[in-house]
Amino acid sequence: MKKAALLIIDVQKAMFNEENPVFNGEKLIMNLQQLVMSARKENIPIFYIQHNEPIGEELEPGSEAWEVHPGVFPTLTDKFIQKTTPDSFLKTDLNEELQKQNIGHLILAGIQSDLCVDTTCRKAFSLGYDVTLVTDAHSTWESTELSAQQIINHHNQVLRWFAKTKETKGIIFQNTELIR
Repeated sequence: MKKAALLIIDVQKAMFNEENPVFNGEKLIMNLQQLVMSARKENIPIFYIQHNEPIGEELEPGSEAWEVHPGVFPTLTDKFIQKTTPDSFLKTDLNEELQKQNIGHLILAGIQSDLCVDTTCRKAFSLGYDVTLVTDAHSTWESTELSAQQIINHHNQVLRWFAKTKETKGIIFQNTELIR
């Protein structure tokens, strides 16, 4: 089995603002908390991916909205990766950091199902990682054509070509590996 890491993508304070919160945000945070606690218990590395926007934009680095949501328990011992595109690997040091720790299996969760989660999942697969998408631990917003739940369901179905799909309750870590 390959050493695992948990990637939490773009779970930043701005995504939960009162005017336009991410779909099912409370449940998302609860599932992410469960994943983080399980990962910490088994010494699974946690990577928090943060999306960065230019100065003056909502996700400007250093702004309160840009910060990782405190409900997912970020600590200074975790790794933080800064990105500017939907791809968590493009123009970042994510791949290098994973290789330094000899990680071969990525457990993906976070925001936005149809952009950053999707793109990162496909890229991780293309780079040769084993990938597990946590089907109830990623979310998005509705579009003019589809509800948020329809978008999530669609991506859970499509990304089966690139990842194993499991619900939070099916994720069990043991000794730095995902065993189930």
